[in-house]
Amino acid sequence: MTTTAQAERPAVRKSTHGAARGPRRRTVRVRRVGLPYLLLLPALLLELLVHLVPMVIGIVMSFKELTQFYIRDWGAAPWSALDNYRVSVDFDAPVGEALLHSFLVTIAFTLLSVGLCWLIGTAAAVFMQDTFRGRGLLRALFLVPYALPVYAAVITWVFMFQHDNGLVNHVLHDQLGLTDKPSFWLIGDNSFIALLTVSVWKGWPFAFLIVMAGLQNIPGELYEAAALDGAGVWQRIRRITLPSLRPVNQVLVLVLFLWTFNDFNTPFVLFGRTAPEAADLISVHIYQASFVTWNFGTGSAMSVLLLLFLLLVTGGYLALTSRGRRKAS
Repeated sequence: MTTTAQAERPAVRKSTHGAARGPRRRTVRVRRVGLPYLLLLPALLLELLVHLVPMVIGIVMSFKELTQFYIRDWGAAPWSALDNYRVSVDFDAPVGEALLHSFLVTIAFTLLSVGLCWLIGTAAAVFMQDTFRGRGLLRALFLVPYALPVYAAVITWVFMFQHDNGLVNHVLHDQLGLTDKPSFWLIGDNSFIALLTVSVWKGWPFAFLIVMAGLQNIPGELYEAAALDGAGVWQRIRRITLPSLRPVNQVLVLVLFLWTFNDFNTPFVLFGRTAPEAADLISVHIYQASFVTWNFGTGSAMSVLLLLFLLLVTGGYLALTSRGRRKAS
């Protein structure tokens, strides 16, 4: 019996020691798991203050009859229920008709800008894959429009688009003789072309940078095997480059779409507070509805409608792309 008791003592000590070690391991595990979230907490709080809180306030404002008479105490503005939304989507009335026109202009502008940015950026990235002298310098020059501050770049374009002494008219009319007379680029129908030019010039380097990074992940052996099989340049781009870049392009197109559709700085600096009818983007239109006419309730309702549209487009786009990935796999 003594031998049996002595044999059981180490077992009891071992089980007690293991029980004590269990909570310690659990505490260390909790610290390891919780530390990253604790470090992210300040950033999350700032995100709430900078983005989510104003978003919630804007949604509340869209249900109020908030005009210049309630600027000092906007909480005292009477509730208007869905009246601001009804006014915004009443396309037979002047407010709704102007919003619909701005929406259609923004759709056309976004599709053209995103398409041209992707096309130019992809072509430049594919061209830059070959090794030649001065490639590094050319890559740096390609990124200059993206690296420049928006206001400095757009103000430079404003001077270039001037009617009398602008560089654009000087080259097109005086040097090349492509136009009968100097054109007005910042008013009238030409304002859409001017806005599209600045947007593409400013946005294609981002597409170039993303596509160039994606091309680094394509094995060179695929191109060598395709060349041995007799595939030409266009066949290699079609059969190897574009399919391999599909995940990169899916994210790139979505980001470019959201950035371009919400772009406010470019048209505001280019045209001022009142954009021409041909270049009346919805971001500037909402600004005019809020801060020019002093009808903040209607402007907030337009902003909420814009948010819902972008959420719907983003959700549909992600659903389509994820379905395409499943079929491809």
